[in-house]
Amino acid sequence: MTQLWEPSKQRIDETRLMDFAKSAETQFNLKLPNYDAIHDWSINSTEDFWSHAYNYLGVMGNLGSETLISGNKFKDSSFFPDSTINIAQNLLKRNDHSEAIIWKNELGQKEEISWSQLTAQVASLQKGFKELGITSGDCIAAWLPNRPEAIAIMIAAASLGAVFTSTSPDFGARGLLDRFTQVKPKLLFATDGYFYGGKWFSLMDKIDQVELGLPSVKQTVIVPYPREEVEEAKSSTVDERENWETFLKKYSATKVDLPAHNFNHPWYVLYSSGTTGKPKCIVHKSGGVLLKHLAEHAFQCDIQKGDRVFYYTTTGWMMWNWLVSALGSEATVVLFDGSPFHPQPSALFDMADELEVTLLGVSAKYIDACAKEGLQPIKTHKLSALKTICSTGSTLIPESFEYVYQNIKKDVHLQSMSGGTDLCGCLVAGDPTGPVNKGEIQKAALGMKIEILNEHGDRTSKGEQGELVCASAFPSMPVRFLNDPDDEKYQKAYFNKFEGKWHQGDFAEWTSSNGIIIHGRSDATLNPGGVRIGTAEIYAVVDTLKQINESAVVSQNWNGDNRVVLFVVLSDGYELDDKLRNQIKQELRQQASPRHVPTVIEAVPELPKTRSGKLSELAIKAIVEGKLVQNTEALENPEALEYFRQLEGLQ
Repeated sequence: MTQLWEPSKQRIDETRLMDFAKSAETQFNLKLPNYDAIHDWSINSTEDFWSHAYNYLGVMGNLGSETLISGNKFKDSSFFPDSTINIAQNLLKRNDHSEAIIWKNELGQKEEISWSQLTAQVASLQKGFKELGITSGDCIAAWLPNRPEAIAIMIAAASLGAVFTSTSPDFGARGLLDRFTQVKPKLLFATDGYFYGGKWFSLMDKIDQVELGLPSVKQTVIVPYPREEVEEAKSSTVDERENWETFLKKYSATKVDLPAHNFNHPWYVLYSSGTTGKPKCIVHKSGGVLLKHLAEHAFQCDIQKGDRVFYYTTTGWMMWNWLVSALGSEATVVLFDGSPFHPQPSALFDMADELEVTLLGVSAKYIDACAKEGLQPIKTHKLSALKTICSTGSTLIPESFEYVYQNIKKDVHLQSMSGGTDLCGCLVAGDPTGPVNKGEIQKAALGMKIEILNEHGDRTSKGEQGELVCASAFPSMPVRFLNDPDDEKYQKAYFNKFEGKWHQGDFAEWTSSNGIIIHGRSDATLNPGGVRIGTAEIYAVVDTLKQINESAVVSQNWNGDNRVVLFVVLSDGYELDDKLRNQIKQELRQQASPRHVPTVIEAVPELPKTRSGKLSELAIKAIVEGKLVQNTEALENPEALEYFRQLEGLQ
């Protein structure tokens, strides 16, 4: 265990977590001196913890008389069943001229939206939705880049109890229709195009196709991408559809109506990645998700009023929803649209400096890419306002922890966290009052009774790998899956493997400091000789080699057993010869174990990834075993699968 950072006593004392603990000590006559004590209270006195969090976090609404009704089944438990709230009221607490949203893109364009401007946009949208006949339970969809308009639409929809859903414009028409045909939206907001990597991508030719595939849509509103100074995007097809500005002017209003909705009323629909079939439509609760996000922001990330919170995401990843909820903490939400490495690799750090970002959220792969690029922001940027760096999306390897502290900033809370689209939040996360140890997620998130179980359902010892589960109900459990009338798919997805416990599908272990190491997805674990190995253990070794840009590892059924097959994307100027193969094997044997050594190592030009940038190990495994990848539209680069089909070494 190598400790990389520890907060000062002053920093600990000033956290919202310790302020919350002090208020709970007074109200409940407790002693809560540290995170572990607070966590024990949060899972042993669930109702007290969540009711106190509701009040402390400033949730606006009618609390109701009950905190938790426990159902016969885990999934049937309900938090604050008779409480009512309005999402707009909770995300628009301020109405002044300070910044609610700051938007930047890869071209250097910048916009600032004040709280009063955002409120006015929401008011006009709400009025328009009402006049178009939108009522509670109807669906409003957005096919938009990471722009302020998407946030305003989402808040306006939720204000009426309508269900919001979004996906990013890099999804093709088929990928969009795979999702939106299931939710049957009545209104569609679509962009005319977007920029990525310095290139303009027009969507005007696809909107007709999308509308034809969505007969439920009564009206489409075009949200033009700002591009006055960009020659290649100036000419845009004249379109008879209503656009954003005319829509807002037509329904101009200044006051947002705030009807009460049940705490567990649907807020939005998120989608599973869909690489093994049609994406599942996960319906999320309004109050439950809001409360979970506010708790994570305050207690795990120490987001304070006036902070500037950024996460690199698109509107198609749950981290966008997580980010937008920071408005509920009266923080400024910072959006970035485009490639994080354009026009130069330091683009996000440039933005963080310019905008004085306090929380910088990125993916583990982004940190790894910065290390490979040789970026040293600690020497080139001030980052004086930066308090927290968050990482998720995949496992943050130990070397990336060291890279952050050696090359980005020494005095910063590096918070590796893990959860999922399924709960729209974290199972395990950061502790702003405790040390950061190399390679470890700090703690189980508050209110989450995390266990790691072996295949028999028994708890593992520290250092022993097993399945990550949550053994207590939590507020952000989904309402349901769409098109799953008997909850059969919902039950199968999370509760069939371990009765009465939420099974997330991650392979993990406890550390000696009560931290957690995620070893990869359990459905992608390797099984040579009957011993389960997490894929992250191999990436932690291979991806640090200078010759390797990135890698993917899968198990292949072979002669009655499973063999480990490693695919590598080489760094520029290198080739995969016997010398490099032997080096890879030697490093894995020494740093991991002989069981981690792959039987086959092959080079490919690129690896298939989902549209949120996650490596799709399951798609690779399907190809390797001669199976059909059912939904290639869910992949950002489906053409990459062809490389794997043609490899002779796998036959």
